[in-house]
This record gives sequence, C-alpha cells and structure tokens, in this order.
Amino acid sequence: MTSKRIKLITMGAAVVALGALSACGSGQVGQTDSGNSGTASKNLTLVPGVQNEPFYISMQCGAEAEARAAGYQLQTQAPQKFEATLQTPIVTALGANKPGGLLIAPTDDIAMAAPISQLKQMGVKIIEVDTALTDTTIAQSTITSNNDEGGRLAARTLAQLAGGKSGSVLVLDTKAGTSTTGARAKGFVEELAKTPNLKSIGIQFTDNEPEQAAAKVTAALSANKDLIGVFATNLNTGEGASTGLKNSGKTGKVNLVGFDASPSEVNGLRSGDFQALIAQDPATIGKQGVRQAIAAIEGKPVTRNLDAPLIAITKADMDSKAQYFYKNQC
Repeated sequence: MTSKRIKLITMGAAVVALGALSACGSGQVGQTDSGNSGTASKNLTLVPGVQNEPFYISMQCGAEAEARAAGYQLQTQAPQKFEATLQTPIVTALGANKPGGLLIAPTDDIAMAAPISQLKQMGVKIIEVDTALTDTTIAQSTITSNNDEGGRLAARTLAQLAGGKSGSVLVLDTKAGTSTTGARAKGFVEELAKTPNLKSIGIQFTDNEPEQAAAKVTAALSANKDLIGVFATNLNTGEGASTGLKNSGKTGKVNLVGFDASPSEVNGLRSGDFQALIAQDPATIGKQGVRQAIAAIEGKPVTRNLDAPLIAITKADMDSKAQYFYKNQC
C-alpha cells in the first residue's frame, strides 16, 4: 500500500481479569500456558483487545504458529471487554515476570500509554497489533490494517450496492478513542462524500454494544425514511445493526456493510442479513507482530509500520474468498 503506515490497576483486579481467560485451542482468546522452558527473552505475550472474538482468535492463531516456528513461547491474556480499565491490570501484572516482547492491541489510544510505557522502561519490546497509541514513540512497530482505506473501501462498496439510488447512510462506530474504528468511520464519511446520491447522517457511537447498535439503527430508520445504507465499523456494531434492521423489517432493503468476517458475519452475508463485509487478515497481523518482536529482541532491523490486507466480500464472491473468513478456534 502507499500509506505512510506500511501499517500493517491493582493486583486483585488483575487476578479477576485473568481468571476467566482460556486457551485458543479451545476456541477462545484467553490465557495459554507459556511453559517454563527457555530464557525470558524467548517469551512473548499477546494482549488482544478482548477475549472470545474471532478476529483476535485468528490473530492469536497466526502469532502462535509463527512463535512456535521461531522457537519462541507465546502466551495470550485478554480482557473480558474492550476496555482500558480491564486491559490495564493485565499489562501491569506482566511487570512481575516480564516477557521479552509484548504484542498488544491498546483498548484506548491514550489511556493505555502509561501502563505500556512502564513495561517498555523495563526493557520489554512493544509491538502494537490491530490498534495503536496516539504516542508513536512507545511501540517499536505497529502492524494493523489500513483502517482509513478500509472505510473508504466500504463506502465504494456501498455505492456499488446502491446502484445509483439516492438515500441517507448511517455510520456506527464503537467508542471514542478507538484508533481502528475511528479511522474506518472517518475514511468512510470522506469517501462517501464523493458519491452525490448518498448522504451521511453522521457517526454514532454504540459503546461497542450490539444492543445499542440495534437501537441506533431503529432510531435512524424512524427519523430518516430514505435510509439506504448502514456502515458498521466492527463485529458488535454489525451484529447489532443486523438485529435492528431485522426487527424493523428492513433486512435486504437497507444495505448493511460490516467490517470483519467472523463466522456469524459470514453466515449473515450468506443469508442476506449483510450485503457486504470488509475483511481484514488478522492471522497475518499476528505473524508479523511476532516477527517484529523477535527482530527487536535479537537486535535486528524492525519495520516501524506495516499494513495488512483488506478485501471487500459480497454474497456473489464469498466462496472464492473463504481464506479471509475468521476462526473460532486454532
């Protein structure tokens, strides 16, 4: 890609946060046994944004395979929700037995800077995967999708689905301060402005809760009789939007473009609940994250920004693009 980004609080709280985690092999992003062998520098930790989400499970699978092939150990610890207050104690607890490298998807681009910086000061190599901090001096490498371009691809896809018809479009984002979904929403709105027949009615936040996304869609349908499309910036907003459209009898009548390709979203695409999905390649993000962490640990050159592929998938071509579907287990 041509983007500058080749882009691809207490210990008690920590115990609570870590206790519910489980292994990728059982189909959940959680905590895996890193084993007791090897030196500290051979240990890596992956802290995704949330557990039990197919995107992060797929990322973990890719990271585990790459670490194993390189002779490194990888453990994964994830918060139960995509919240800085839950991710912070996980990161803080790593200071007691610090890994050589930390692969992390910051749940807040500002709030997570302090705990991650503390690990960096202890000598841990920091690699951002999926999301990134506003402070670009903390991580040595960032591997993510070009989320701005992903939003633009979603806008172009929606324009094709609309087929020249006029109407309004709703954008559903998750939480303010989430770098990835914010970039998707921004890119989408900017690209949509190039299609005169489609008009954005603004970006609305859902707190990453499907129920809120469903309610936002229902309200938008009531206030905008010409609603022709909805862009949902992640899995939860997409599933919520699908529910809102279904409850209002608008499934298939309002084009729903989702982001990611989880099993439920893929099933929704096949059944007509979604009209298109913008898929990422989380396994590649995980693999590249491990590669960059190992390079940093071993004193080899590290690439500051890496982009992972993005692809638009519709019902018509979904079978030929099945390699981009996310996993529920490794």
